[in-house]
Amino acid sequence: MDLSRPLPPDPYSLLPEVPTLEVTSPDVADGAPLATDFTVDGANVSPALAWSGAPAGTRSFVVSCFDPDAPTPSGFWHWNLVDVPAGTTSLARGAGSPDESGLPDGAFHVRHDGGDPGFMGAAPPPGDHPHRYLFGVHAVDVDRLPVVTDASNAVVAFNLAFHTLARGVLVGTYRR
Repeated sequence: MDLSRPLPPDPYSLLPEVPTLEVTSPDVADGAPLATDFTVDGANVSPALAWSGAPAGTRSFVVSCFDPDAPTPSGFWHWNLVDVPAGTTSLARGAGSPDESGLPDGAFHVRHDGGDPGFMGAAPPPGDHPHRYLFGVHAVDVDRLPVVTDASNAVVAFNLAFHTLARGVLVGTYRR
């Protein structure tokens, strides 16, 4: 594998510009390596996330985790949490549990690209360059994004293109 190849761009930089949400985490430092807890090599749990700065008109949020550096033409979706109520401004560590026990009422997961619901921790191929894991929070202009639990991550992202009012991204990295 050629480790000198250029990294793909941040996919959100290719979308129409929207205002920025502030996304923070006690578990993820922007640009820094992820703790093993947030990988398939460790506890495989989602990190705690908090956000602020949602614009007027925000009716819900979508929270996602995307690896643009995966060895596929389309990256790899590790998490997509849809229909988070507008009054929610944080998620606890482990909220990405497949049983949805830590989610606010009405929110649901679509399946990550590994095929299961909930959060899938970082899992780059052994020996590959450090991968970026983009934890995105999207302020949405509808209560319910027009998707269902068996929607693909691409369909969620497509719908977000038409309903995102603001977005914030926190980036962790991981290398095996």
